[in-house]
Amino acid sequence: MKKILNNTGIQKKIICFTGATGFVGSKLLDKLIEIGCNIKVLTRNKNARLSKNIKTYVGDLADQNCNLSAFIKDCDIFFNCAGEKNNHTKMRSLHVNGTQNLLNNLRHEAVISNKKIHWIQLSSCGAYGSPPKENFEVRRIITESSETKPTNEYERTKTESDELVIKASADQLILYTILRPSNIIANIGKDTSINKLIKLLNLGFFFFIGKKDAIATYVHLDDVVNALVEIACNPNSKNEIFNLSSDCSWESLIQEILKKKKVKVLPIRIPYKLLKLPLIFLRFLIGRFIHIPLFSALVMRTSYPSLKIEKNLNFKFVMPMPYSIKYLINIEGKNKTEKK
Repeated sequence: MKKILNNTGIQKKIICFTGATGFVGSKLLDKLIEIGCNIKVLTRNKNARLSKNIKTYVGDLADQNCNLSAFIKDCDIFFNCAGEKNNHTKMRSLHVNGTQNLLNNLRHEAVISNKKIHWIQLSSCGAYGSPPKENFEVRRIITESSETKPTNEYERTKTESDELVIKASADQLILYTILRPSNIIANIGKDTSINKLIKLLNLGFFFFIGKKDAIATYVHLDDVVNALVEIACNPNSKNEIFNLSSDCSWESLIQEILKKKKVKVLPIRIPYKLLKLPLIFLRFLIGRFIHIPLFSALVMRTSYPSLKIEKNLNFKFVMPMPYSIKYLINIEGKNKTEKK
């Protein structure tokens, strides 16, 4: 399903882009090329194979001596999709130091060009942190005005990056928009949480855990990309933070998988507290040899309403959960058939 975006005028803008080879960035880049945008990309990969329709600059954001002047010259819209999710030692230099370096250069460019630059930041709902360990099932409704409480290095450094961007907008040389998606999903790959859940369901021994209103917080990659483009096109997005999550109950999500896979679950529901300690004990004893699932995500009752982006930007999901899970399973089956 395709969404027709109001992209009038964006083709005339010069768009500068970091993170164009990443999970979200590569899909966003394809969309911007499809629209016909004038795009400049910064990459640290000298061998990156990007479209001939864009201008590519080689440089490392983590390097404070990186010359960014040619890359950001005449910039109208800046997409910051750069991120490091695996190497903890590189997160601060990229997310915090790299952001500050870019902001310094863009502010200088804004003065020279005598125009305001729109910085669009891809962040994460992880900025709001996790439920308290002693009460993982607590009901939480997280909005854009909720306090940030990042708990790990990735979340902390990404949140600091958000704060730097907001601070830099004080004199209005740079206007910002921060998008905080929840768990982004695009397929059912072998390492995804959905794939692991499907494997458990296929065993035929799955049963529900915790309270019935536990919430699955996923958002499809297509919706994240559409939101980023809508933000670039809509002046109502400026100097705002938007959460993006197609929340649904775990029960409804699992029921969609059951119908598609034609499997059943055991007709029981066990309180999470009764399983918590036995699971920790099993993980300690045999966790090195056998995969013991983490069930904590299946009992969380945290939601990230997307009412603000829906109201302010008239945004609509094209791949809402749980119904899009059927589409993802179909794609997985088609890909497996083609590989045979």
